[in-house]
Amino acid sequence: MDFNFTEEQSMLRDTVASFLQDKYTFDQRRKMITSETGRDPAIWDAFANELGILGAPFSEEMGGLGGGAIENMIVMEEFGKALVVEPYLGTVVIGGGFLKHSAYAGAADIIGGIIEGKVIIAFAYAEPQGRYTWSDLKTTAKKDGSGYVLNGHKAVVIGAPWATHLIVTARTGGGQRDESGVSVFIVDKNAKGVVTRDYPTVDGQRASEVFFENVSVGADALLGAEGAGLPLVHKVLDEATAASCAEAVGAMRQLHTGTLEYARQRKQFGVPIASFQVLQHRMVDMFMNVEQSVSMTYMATIKLSDDAERAKAVSAAKVQIGKACKFVGQNAIQIHGGMGMTDELAIGHYFKRATMIEGLYGSVDHHLRRYEGLSFGKAA
Repeated sequence: MDFNFTEEQSMLRDTVASFLQDKYTFDQRRKMITSETGRDPAIWDAFANELGILGAPFSEEMGGLGGGAIENMIVMEEFGKALVVEPYLGTVVIGGGFLKHSAYAGAADIIGGIIEGKVIIAFAYAEPQGRYTWSDLKTTAKKDGSGYVLNGHKAVVIGAPWATHLIVTARTGGGQRDESGVSVFIVDKNAKGVVTRDYPTVDGQRASEVFFENVSVGADALLGAEGAGLPLVHKVLDEATAASCAEAVGAMRQLHTGTLEYARQRKQFGVPIASFQVLQHRMVDMFMNVEQSVSMTYMATIKLSDDAERAKAVSAAKVQIGKACKFVGQNAIQIHGGMGMTDELAIGHYFKRATMIEGLYGSVDHHLRRYEGLSFGKAA
């Protein structure tokens, strides 16, 4: 299988990498994430108007670059290398995914806003009791005339403090954990009754607890068919999982190369610790984990367009990524010693992000069970 990028894809990668190297250094990022807003809006504006990458996966008819999942993978890997906190995953990958796949009537206008950098989307799907069962919902959307009234609580909504819109899963029918009866809505974050409690996360992101208190939305807020939204959620989250795997690859590359550089400089007994055979073996194992993760991520990304193979490929990749994040991250910290976890060194920040990605959209155990169910006919 040909894993080579096209000339346009290579240019995209080089453009993003060059911009981040100049505008998103580790010290610049530290200032951003410790600021009141947790980010620099000028960076998002540059993504939209200087680089045009917010349109990477959208068709040219919509004003995008005509790309798709591979372009998202390229961008996310470069973001992983620089630990970018900007809400590309929630807005472009997840928000754009729902808008494209749901045949939403207003998709063109909202996607246009995304491409211009004016629309930021956060996905409010997780609930305190739900774990990784996306159908386990206490949030409800009850019919009210031609529209709906939303009530419920969504937990750890990444990017919500910056969002203009929320995409929300809610139950319009069935029992709490039934696969039928799940609907998806797009809601203006400033709508009456939307209450948020914002906070920073351990890896430098910003998130919110989001409460819906009798939030009225029109029928045009519904994405897809009423009560049949769960397959759409699975499809979009598979795309998001593949993109987060690419981000993890970028972060792990930096964990490995940073550790290798440190081991060449740090001396014990008068020689660099990189000359110790046991550490050489360990760093080779780190390299192998990274390269295996690259291959699995590429394969999962390519399979996203194949509905028959998508879920298995994504779960297989997430298992590899989850294990690799733990192995590469922990060994990077151990070789650096205690200083590896200090705020002053980049290595600790990469470790924190890799650790968060390890459990994002499903842990290793969750995706092993899912892969087993898909392979042997059990419930996924």
